[in-house]
Amino acid sequence: MINHSISPIRFQEKDSDEASKKIVAVLYEGKKYASLNPKFLGCTENALGIREWLQSKGHEYVVTADKEGPNCELERHIPDMHVLISTPFHPAYMSEERIKKAKNLKLLLTAGVGSDHIDLKAAAAAGITVAEITASNVVSVAEDELMRILVLLRNFLPGYRQICNGEWDVAAQCYRAYDLEGKTVGTVGCGRIGRELLKRLKAFNCNLLYHDRFSMGEKFEKETGAKWEENLQEMLPKCDVIVINVPLTEKTKCMMNKELLRKLKKGAVIVNNARGAIMDRDAVVEALESGHLAGYGGDVWYPQPAPKDHPWRSMAYHAMTPHVSGTTIDGQVRYSAGVKVVLDKFFRGESFPEEYYIVKEGKLASQYL
Repeated sequence: MINHSISPIRFQEKDSDEASKKIVAVLYEGKKYASLNPKFLGCTENALGIREWLQSKGHEYVVTADKEGPNCELERHIPDMHVLISTPFHPAYMSEERIKKAKNLKLLLTAGVGSDHIDLKAAAAAGITVAEITASNVVSVAEDELMRILVLLRNFLPGYRQICNGEWDVAAQCYRAYDLEGKTVGTVGCGRIGRELLKRLKAFNCNLLYHDRFSMGEKFEKETGAKWEENLQEMLPKCDVIVINVPLTEKTKCMMNKELLRKLKKGAVIVNNARGAIMDRDAVVEALESGHLAGYGGDVWYPQPAPKDHPWRSMAYHAMTPHVSGTTIDGQVRYSAGVKVVLDKFFRGESFPEEYYIVKEGKLASQYL
């Protein structure tokens, strides 16, 4: 692993009222691609674009991709770091054990959306603030979900592989390719990403359903044509396409198990860009092998990075990638800017935008309760 540690440079004439802090960022490595786009901010080499700014304020900034095992780079910095920045794409798992070691830790910050890599109850008990850059990659993920729906319904990937392999067999692709128009699409969860997806799907003349704890209201339903389904088990059999848009919590972990998958219409497809652990891993494989599911696509796995022998890598009719949907270049620009805003407020002792908080003053945000 490459360690991009930055030695502290302190300029006492600037912001001398702020005590120096140690900020650690765990990001994925950009490798040979890091220098190819100046906006590729989410990698270790480009460090969210805040390296010089933090140095100018006299703070120590350590950036690394090495996050696993007792001898990793992250582990060495846990006892004295004040802030840990991580992303959903290369998450630094902060267990209760690690949190107990972090005696100086005040802020756990997710550059992106989703803080399930953190033991939130342990963070709350320790008085640590947990925040994320809410809405920074909502559009990125919603667009990706729409893309995967089309890839699965049109049976795109077998045709692509044919061309790469020098083949040409129209029938092999088209015998299971369908239009999106007229299909029933249901989102499990209708937060920011779910709502953006439904807005985009309206143009495809689909029948749109959503399951959430509450109705999104008459105005939203009129704008999108979507209908609230209070009972998930009643919604699933109606859908040709299911999209998972709930956060990973104790309640949603392995929620989509064998029992719920059996309730799906035979030949349905699932798109999951939320979290891999929401699904029963082996039940998904079994449903695809049996033909009950026609396809499964997404970019989230458990754990991440996914091991080489993860069964989703080789299962039939999948459209899986590494966790990339929320880390487009545009998404990186947004969440990097948000990280700077949060850190600046943290240094000044000011509150963040309320929607950024996941744990505040020992209390968890409602979606994690």
